[in-house]
Amino acid sequence: MNANYIVELTEHNFQQILESSSRTPVLVYFWANMMPESVELKPTVEQLAHDSHGTFTLATIDCEAQQMIAAQFGVRALPTLALFKDGQPVDGLAGPQNYDTVREMLDKHLPSQEDQAFEQARQLMAEGNYTDALVILKPLETSHGDKGEYKLAMAECLVETHQFDAAQALLDTVLMQDQDATYKSLVAKIELHNQAIDAPEIRRLQAQLEESPDDANVAYELAVQYNQINRSEEALELLMKILRRDMNHGEGEAKKTLMDILTALGQGNEVASRYRRQLYSLLY
Repeated sequence: MNANYIVELTEHNFQQILESSSRTPVLVYFWANMMPESVELKPTVEQLAHDSHGTFTLATIDCEAQQMIAAQFGVRALPTLALFKDGQPVDGLAGPQNYDTVREMLDKHLPSQEDQAFEQARQLMAEGNYTDALVILKPLETSHGDKGEYKLAMAECLVETHQFDAAQALLDTVLMQDQDATYKSLVAKIELHNQAIDAPEIRRLQAQLEESPDDANVAYELAVQYNQINRSEEALELLMKILRRDMNHGEGEAKKTLMDILTALGQGNEVASRYRRQLYSLLY
């Protein structure tokens, strides 16, 4: 097995590798062919590195080939494992080990699976992929729900996927100490959205629909207006009501608009999933 988080330590790269522990922990594995126990453990340690998906760098060192480096570390027994963070050893194991004992040692210093998932979601957000980030963030509520950074990340995803009411409800729980620039930006976006909701054209169409609840054309125009200001769920509800009464409305305009909204919301959106099921039931 080979990966960019598994490297062989030599006199040419050992200083650089140890310095990299300021970014990612480095587990140095000392072994030699003359010590069968160290040869046997090597695949296990490599498997741990693969299972951890790059949360640490595994640096293996052949003590027979790199005797000077091994001497600098003061290794007295093989196999030996030494975990480095910020260029300094923070933990280690000496002598024969197994997967579980090495994993236990690493778990004291590495991010949890939940922390890794949160960082993955943050990366997706940085790439503008808020829908997939939201899918990862939702299950983390149990472990991260009380943290301000989690609430702000969730709220940002909700705003960017046009779930403004849910975002506002979450922002209302953010403590004063966590109300940073991101918080203020999200509040401003929600306020702008709320101002758009009160537009004169929206009010006019709402009044018309109240007077004539069965007017499909007015309902359709209001649905279009709702969609333009990201009130997607209300737009979808109006369009579904139209289709339940008349599948051929406007020669398919209502159905086409509904499908366009579902496509824009994406596969991971709960509202879109619910209305896809309703549409499927209506068609089939």
